[in-house]
Amino acid sequence: MSYQAPLKDMQFVLNELANLEQISQLPGCEDATADTVGAVLEESAKFCGEVIAPLNHAGDKEPSFWKDGSVTTSKGFKEAFRAFAESGWQGVQHPAEFGGQGLPKLVATPCMEMLHGANLSFALAPLLTDGAIEALLTAGSDEQKALFLEPLISGKWTGTMNLTEPQAGSDLAAVRTRAEPQGDGTFKIFGTKIFITYGEHDMAENIIHLVLARTPDAPAGVKGISLFIVPKFLVNADGSLGARNDAHCVSIEHKLGIKASPTAVLQFGDHGGAIGTLVGEENRGLEYMFIMMNAARFGVGMQGVGLAERAYQQAVAFAKDRVQSREVAGSPGPVAIINHPDVRRMLMSMRSQTEAARALAYVGASISDIAHNHADEATRKANLAVYEYLVPVIKGWSTEMSENVARDGVQVHGGMGFIEETGAAQHYRDAKILTIYEGTTAIQANDLVGRKTVRDGGAVAKGLIAQVRATAAQLAEVQGDLAALSRRLVDGADALEQVVDFVVANAKSDVRAVFAGSVTYLKLAGIVLGGWQMGRAALVAQQKLQGGEGDASFFKAKIATARFFGDQVLSQAGGMRDAIVEGASGVLALEVEQF
Repeated sequence: MSYQAPLKDMQFVLNELANLEQISQLPGCEDATADTVGAVLEESAKFCGEVIAPLNHAGDKEPSFWKDGSVTTSKGFKEAFRAFAESGWQGVQHPAEFGGQGLPKLVATPCMEMLHGANLSFALAPLLTDGAIEALLTAGSDEQKALFLEPLISGKWTGTMNLTEPQAGSDLAAVRTRAEPQGDGTFKIFGTKIFITYGEHDMAENIIHLVLARTPDAPAGVKGISLFIVPKFLVNADGSLGARNDAHCVSIEHKLGIKASPTAVLQFGDHGGAIGTLVGEENRGLEYMFIMMNAARFGVGMQGVGLAERAYQQAVAFAKDRVQSREVAGSPGPVAIINHPDVRRMLMSMRSQTEAARALAYVGASISDIAHNHADEATRKANLAVYEYLVPVIKGWSTEMSENVARDGVQVHGGMGFIEETGAAQHYRDAKILTIYEGTTAIQANDLVGRKTVRDGGAVAKGLIAQVRATAAQLAEVQGDLAALSRRLVDGADALEQVVDFVVANAKSDVRAVFAGSVTYLKLAGIVLGGWQMGRAALVAQQKLQGGEGDASFFKAKIATARFFGDQVLSQAGGMRDAIVEGASGVLALEVEQF
C-alpha cells in the first residue's frame, strides 16, 4: 500500500482553521498566496507519493548498514535525497537570503507531514537539518551563517544534534564531552555521543554536527554546557571542504523500527581532537540546543500525524477488500469487513484522531508564524506563549495517538496485520520511537506542567479553554450532531480547567501528586484542544453545506467524524480528570521495595 497525501483535508485545515489568508498578510509572508500554496502542496504530494513513499517498505526490509566507519543508506535513499534537495524541499520555510523559499511555517507543515507519511526513516534527515538551521539562524555568528546556512538549506549538507551520551540520556547535566580551547578561536572536542540520527550516511557531502560539550572552567550541571559546530569535513573560509575531522561513526544501532534511518554512535577526538567552533556564548549551549529541540519536537508531532494518516489509509484499503463473515444484521453471504461495526469503530477512531491532531498542529504552526512575523511586539509575545504551550501537546499527544492508530491498523488487518508483508506491522514498529525521542511523553508532560502551566499560573491554558468554550457555545446553537458535540466539548473544557487549577494549586505543596498525573494532563489537553479544532471544523462544514458550497460529501464526513470524536474520544475527559485530581495516591501508594 502506497501513500497519497490527504490534500483535501490539508487544504481545508489550512484555509478554514489555520487562517492561511491571514498569515499571508504578515510581513515576510506575502508570497504564501492561495495559488502558490496550492501549487506547493500539489508538487509535494506528487514528489512524496511517487519518489519517497515507494522506498519505505524496502528500506525497512534492507536497512542502512555500517562498515569500516561508513554508513551506506538503504537502496534508493541517496538518489531520492538528491532529488529532494535539488527540488528545494529542505528550504521551504527558511530565509530566501540563504537560498530558502521563505514561506511560512504553516506552509511547510503539510509538506513535513507528507514527507513523514511517505517515509519516516527518510524524513528524519531533513527534520534534523531543519533543527540545525533554526539553531544557527538564532545563535550563529554572521560568519557561521554565511558559511553553513546555504549548504544546509540547499540540502548539499545535512545537520545533526548531539546531546545524548552513554551516561547522559534525558539528564543533560551529566554531559561529559570536553571542549578544549586552542587559542585561535577553535576548540578540540573529545567524547562519545549516542543515538545520533543520520550521524553518518552517504546522502550528502558533509554533515554538520551540533555538539553539546563542556569547556575546562565551565560550572557544573546544565549551566556549564556550550554548543559547538563540529563538521564531518572541516570547512575552509571560502566554503570548500577541507580535511576529514576527528569525528567518526563507530557503530549504528539495530532498532525495532525506522530501520532505514542510521542511528549512530559518534566518537569525537580519538585521533587528537575533533575541531569545533563555539556557537554563541559559552555556557549557553542548552538554551541554543532547545531551539533545535523545539523545532524537532514540533516535527516529531508531525511524524505522528503523517504515520497515523498512512496507517489509516492502509487499513481502509484492506477493510474494503477483505471479505470475511456475514454482516451482523444479516447478509446473504460474507461481506467486506468494512461493513462490520467494530471495524467501522476502529477506522473512525483512526480517522478522527488523525484529523484532530493535524488540525491542532496546523493551527499551532499558524500561531508560530504570528509569533515570529507580526508587526506588533505584544501580539508576537502573546502568540509565542500560546505556541510554546502547544508544542509539548503537539509532540506528546500526536505521537501517543499515532501509536494507538498504528496498533488499530494492525487490528483491522487481523492476522494479516501481524505478517510483515502487509506493511501494517512496520507502521506499528516505526510509531513506537515517536513517543520516546526528542523527549519522552513524560518529559513533554513535565515541560507542560512546569514551564507552560505553573510558571504563568495557568494563564495561557485558561485562555485556550475560553476559546474552547466559545466554540462550544456556537455549536450549541445548531441542532443534531453539532449540539451533541457541544456538550462533549463543554465537559472537556470543564475537565481541563479543573486539572489546570489542580496543577497550579498543588505544584509547590504536593509536587509528586501533580507529576503523577502529568502525562494524563498532556493527553487530556490534546483531546480537548483537538476536539476544539474538530468542533471548529464541523461549524465550517455546516456553513458550507447550508450555503451549497464545495464538496457536500466531504463536509458531511467532516461533521460525522467530529461527532465520533466527541462521543468516543472527548467523552474520556471526565475520567482523565478524575485520574489526575484524585488518582495520585494510587500511583504513589507502594514503596520502592514493594514493586
